[in-house]
Amino acid sequence: MTKTEVAGTGLVLAPGDRVGVIAGGGSLPVEVAAGLAEGGHQPVIILIEGQADRQSDLASYEHESLALEDIGALVTLLRRRQISHLVLAGEIKRRPRLVDMRPSLSLLAVIPSVVMALARGDDGLLKILTRGLEARGVKVVGAHEVVPRLVATEGPLTKALPRKSDWRDIEAAHAAAKAIGALDIGQAAIAIGGRAIALEGIEGTSGLLDRTKQLRDHGRLAGKTRGVLVKCAKPGQELRADLPSIGPQTVEAAYAAGLAGIAVEAGRSLILEGPVVVERANALGLFVVGLPAAELTHGS
Repeated sequence: MTKTEVAGTGLVLAPGDRVGVIAGGGSLPVEVAAGLAEGGHQPVIILIEGQADRQSDLASYEHESLALEDIGALVTLLRRRQISHLVLAGEIKRRPRLVDMRPSLSLLAVIPSVVMALARGDDGLLKILTRGLEARGVKVVGAHEVVPRLVATEGPLTKALPRKSDWRDIEAAHAAAKAIGALDIGQAAIAIGGRAIALEGIEGTSGLLDRTKQLRDHGRLAGKTRGVLVKCAKPGQELRADLPSIGPQTVEAAYAAGLAGIAVEAGRSLILEGPVVVERANALGLFVVGLPAAELTHGS
């Protein structure tokens, strides 16, 4: 039997390869699982307890659950399931609590890496996690490698296009997002009137948009309309996990916040439920545009 290449990527899967999907929150695990199945590779879904919120959509696949505090048993689980490739997909809203971790030989083997990872920012944690897994024989692959149709393309995706004033907002928000990304804080920023007015923090993009909605009544924004949300990868980011993404809920929240549109980094961002995103943006009169990547791709 011959190996097959996933269309549009350098990822090569052999017929006997077993691909696992660490499933957090949101629709990304669902889209990754469907993409794998369509390509002839039935995934093994590892549902993270308390984080995976689309379990009913994943129930038809081979699956089992894993608590965050049992992360030390992950390698044993992967070996038992004979998983050769692993995709980290979906939002994990909290980190494991060391005091609640269950003692085991597997945990003792990886605890130095776990402690080091928990002391770092999100991207530092992901880099240590991927390196640790690959050192133990599991190849970590990105969602964009498994389902390339999710990757944002360059240029306008909607009927509405950015105005000249919107491009000033895009430039301001893009610079701000890159700045906080370099500090491993977040991946998004919002600009209104040519300057950044809100940065993504621990609350995520939904919280950022909700905060912007509340800021509309602030005196310094009084009378200002439109504005743009920009999402982009952090400088030097591990691209096999936690790529910036938008979905239908992002479009709805951007509209509620009074924004004119959304810009994402082409080739380094994901658009979940793409047809729905474009449909809703067109219906609401928002633009969605893919920006040229600001740096060479790393970690793919």
